[in-house]
Amino acid sequence: MSAATATKRTGYRWLVLVMIYVTYMIAGADRANIGVTIPEIRKDFHLSNTDVGALASLFYITYALIQIPAGYLFQKFGIRKILVGSMVLTSLSTFFTGAAGSALQIKTSRAVLGAAEGPINIGIVSTINRWFPPHEKGLATGVFMSSIKFAPAFVPPLCAWLMLHYGWREVFYFFAAPGFLSAFLWYWLVRDDPSEVKKCSPEEQAYIKESAPLGAPAVTGATAVRTQGGWLDKAIRLREIDLLKTNGEILRSWNVWACALGYFFMVGITYAIMTWVPTYLVSVKHFSIMKMGIVASAPWVGAIVGNLLGGWLSDNFFGKRRKPVMIITSAATVVMMYTLIAAPSEPMALAALFFLAGVLLNLGYSTFLVYPMGIATKEKVPFAASIVNFAGSLGGAFTPFVVGVMLDHFNWNWVFGLLAVSSLITFFLVLSMIEPRPRSENVVSADH
Repeated sequence: MSAATATKRTGYRWLVLVMIYVTYMIAGADRANIGVTIPEIRKDFHLSNTDVGALASLFYITYALIQIPAGYLFQKFGIRKILVGSMVLTSLSTFFTGAAGSALQIKTSRAVLGAAEGPINIGIVSTINRWFPPHEKGLATGVFMSSIKFAPAFVPPLCAWLMLHYGWREVFYFFAAPGFLSAFLWYWLVRDDPSEVKKCSPEEQAYIKESAPLGAPAVTGATAVRTQGGWLDKAIRLREIDLLKTNGEILRSWNVWACALGYFFMVGITYAIMTWVPTYLVSVKHFSIMKMGIVASAPWVGAIVGNLLGGWLSDNFFGKRRKPVMIITSAATVVMMYTLIAAPSEPMALAALFFLAGVLLNLGYSTFLVYPMGIATKEKVPFAASIVNFAGSLGGAFTPFVVGVMLDHFNWNWVFGLLAVSSLITFFLVLSMIEPRPRSENVVSADH
């Protein structure tokens, strides 16, 4: 690329990424605040651990059920209007959660929230696929996924402060407001395709359609880990493939389903932690509300680091290979969950342990949603991603509920053991997948 061409290229895609980050951070805050408020909600509505698990699961059941229909609707009608409508409904649902006058009403509000938030994930994944070249998709998805981890990082201390000074209902009123602003900004600034935005120059549009960075140096010597055909490619089963171009091909692909099943378990682990760790810190470690809020944010601070680092490693160190960080995450999480069985009670030490667990759990977390981008055509990525996210949502519904049932009969050692086994299963599922490398002729067809 000449210097003259480079100077003409705009960077509008980074503004789109900022909107992606802000939008999903707000959605993450709306789903995370329930975990911190549960100790107070339990008192008002006299809920058991099983009731609390069911409350968390209702969100993910409706979230899961909307995934595949949402993928179809995005594919048929486009992204922008459906995504904005989802943002508005998300904020309304959050407000009515605070206004609930009974256990049934609060459960209904959370179920509606799940259906409202469901399309947002697929819409954003589809937006990333259209707005970023292949060599930036891992980083962009890492930034996207870190946004939903940033929310639980700041939500617990803020929720604790709001509850101490006002009450648990005011938490939901406060968090309802930002979504309306985000919806307006998305409708104003973001379009489904770069070609629809005048401020996105033709040079940037051409750059987005590139299959690899122009002028990328050859990989040799110390960076041989990234060399195609090396030991790493044999270990991760790299295969040159024809991109999946029909819904039938996607539904018959073991690689899509293995990715989906792995995501089922990883999301289950993540949302079990989000839902139950605040209660664990109060009931087992006997922390005050403010101390609980600070320590409960530690795994999510680690998650931000893990998502960003994992996206960079996948795109750069591993040369757009997705499986290596997925393997690292699933293996390391087994170790971390067993380590939590003997977790210390000293707040700083426990926070450090949760931080490390968050980093390792999230190195490859976002890559489960990047994987469909390398195995399906751009037109079919929303459908493939909706299957993966559907399975992940079921994991988010299933695991917190199972944890609640377990806690009514067993202790937390059993819970951390369950999460370790879940990650071990993911490890073997990821090993069974191929690492797809589209044939060169398909790269062009997928971009047009």
